[in-house]
Amino acid sequence: MYTREERRADNVLHIIGITVGLVSAIAMIAAGTRHLPAALALSLVIYGLSMVAMFACSAAYNMSASLKWRSMLQRLDHAAIFLKIAGTYTPFAIVMGGLAGYALLAVVWTTALFGIGLKLITTNWKGADIPIYLLLGWVGVLAYRPLLDTVSPLALVLLAAGGILYSAGVIFHVWRDLKYHNAIWHAFVLAATACHFGAVNTAVFA
Repeated sequence: MYTREERRADNVLHIIGITVGLVSAIAMIAAGTRHLPAALALSLVIYGLSMVAMFACSAAYNMSASLKWRSMLQRLDHAAIFLKIAGTYTPFAIVMGGLAGYALLAVVWTTALFGIGLKLITTNWKGADIPIYLLLGWVGVLAYRPLLDTVSPLALVLLAAGGILYSAGVIFHVWRDLKYHNAIWHAFVLAATACHFGAVNTAVFA
């Protein structure tokens, strides 16, 4: 159980995430529909929705006091992480194009949809989800060369920085004895998401 102060800190972070995420997604999608080709604009819609969905599902689970819905909200929270990872890679895959881009798109979305399905229908694989999140999150390393050829170095630096922040944040997520560990984890999520938002926008608008 978390103390009232821990919950308050975590709630503040979730409110910031939803508010900033929603405003940023709307602004990004609006700019994309005005200035980008249809495929790229659609990829931004997918990314923006996945980002907002992750924040919304996380807030619903972590801020809810309902024991009745807690299990389902937790499943949605965890499933939305898969959605966010695939959504983040989508604009990069479209920018890359060609065999490498569409192969990356197929891998991340197939894995994400499989993970979402498992999260929603079973609880028998608890403990395996974090390694799968990390592996899926870093799968872009396999497409490093095509990414380097099609997006700016700044976009790659921001993409990697976000991945590092997410990965480092996992330490605090599993450090249950540390006070404010959940809020610290979500602070890392916010910072990582900001890096990835910058990476996506740099990749598609530069």
